[in-house]
Amino acid sequence: MMSNLRRIIDQISRDKGIDRQMLIEGLEEAVMSAAKKKFGMRREMEAQFNEESGEMELFQFRTVVNQVEDEQTEISLSEAQQLDPEAELADEIGSQMTNVSELGRIAAQSAKQVIIQKMKDAEREVVYEMFKDRKGEIVNGIVQRFERGNIIVNLGRTDAILPRNEQMPRRSYRQGDRIRAILLDVKQTARDAQLILSRTNKDFIVKLFTIEVPEMAEGTVSIIAVAREPGNRAKIAVVSSASDVDPVGACVGMKGSRVQNVVQELQGERIDIVPWSPDPAKYVSNALAPAEVSMVVVDEERKTLMVVVVNDQLSLAIGRGGQNVRLASELLGWRIDVKSEEKYSQIMEDDYQSLTAIAGIDKRQADLLYENGINSVAELSAAESEEIATLLEITVPEAEALKEVATASLAAEQAGPEDVVSGPENPGSEDAAEVEKSEMNAVVPENPEVETAEAEDAGAAVQEKTVAEEEE
Repeated sequence: MMSNLRRIIDQISRDKGIDRQMLIEGLEEAVMSAAKKKFGMRREMEAQFNEESGEMELFQFRTVVNQVEDEQTEISLSEAQQLDPEAELADEIGSQMTNVSELGRIAAQSAKQVIIQKMKDAEREVVYEMFKDRKGEIVNGIVQRFERGNIIVNLGRTDAILPRNEQMPRRSYRQGDRIRAILLDVKQTARDAQLILSRTNKDFIVKLFTIEVPEMAEGTVSIIAVAREPGNRAKIAVVSSASDVDPVGACVGMKGSRVQNVVQELQGERIDIVPWSPDPAKYVSNALAPAEVSMVVVDEERKTLMVVVVNDQLSLAIGRGGQNVRLASELLGWRIDVKSEEKYSQIMEDDYQSLTAIAGIDKRQADLLYENGINSVAELSAAESEEIATLLEITVPEAEALKEVATASLAAEQAGPEDVVSGPENPGSEDAAEVEKSEMNAVVPENPEVETAEAEDAGAAVQEKTVAEEEE
């Protein structure tokens, strides 16, 4: 080996940040591998780095025997006593082998591969130790190159990858651009990239606000929930632990400076800052802003909210493509059903009339049921007999009889549409059905990613149809 090997080891250890002892162990293993390829795999050998001379030394160990049958593992007694006069039969005796630099080209190439692999493993371990406790932090880097849609970002000591699915939509980068992202994951595997970045993760918004809002960094203001469609719109629910600190005002900043810095970093993504509330009704009213909510019906058991808004506010509450109500549903974790006041009044009236139409229920009893949350035949059918008996001051068998009537009525109502012949005799009835379908109401599906219809077009359809009927 080269006499200046010690200097090379020190320089690599300093430049790469790799432990010096780890490098020496890698070199020793590489020399061992090369020596075995040259002298035989069955030899028992040991490589050591001499700190004084700065060179690698190679030793072999053989058993002392009378007659040598395997020169790779055995040595004669006479030859052993030349190395050590006190050597005896069956002793293990070690001797220094040829100069390591004379191992040959093939052995040297093998040693080089082992050293390179050891250095890569050592660098990977250094990177892992450096970043393993920084998961979830925002890092800054420079766009290095592009690989199959993924962006390789130079973080200084190492490279990270920004996968295609973690990039903001409709945003392109060029080599040399500065980029900011959250450190999503740190892997120790040798196969995949070690550092995974993201700009679409919800925590990215949280970290950006933590940087911009001092009250958030201090813990006075907190972000309770985040709903986001990257590149388009996001909603965050904030709360303050101090009564004299407005959480929304703290996030907005003077003249909107703080929130604008976050919006600029997200390339114009619109952000709604919502005051959090433990009351689901108030919380959903805040989440659907700027639409004005008239009434909220809460079903805590099913985690469902029926939100009633002014007729001309329905499209605003729903948003284009259902985005506003979809994000609000994701923010709360509840299913949200948005209806106009007109539609809600019609539904309530129909449900009330369905109660009064049941045999055995008079108007007074229907009012009692309605006032206590049993608003329709379906709810009456699902209610407990004891509850009905208590509300109406009747016996339990009488309550069960009412439930049976309600169940039969509900079954008949549900079976009704199956008996209707398709293709109505009166063409006008088909148009009426279309108008009914275009009533301005929207429901957030169980799967938030299912697109709801645009309510703006629904209102226009009703108006156009009304004009057409007047002209006829």
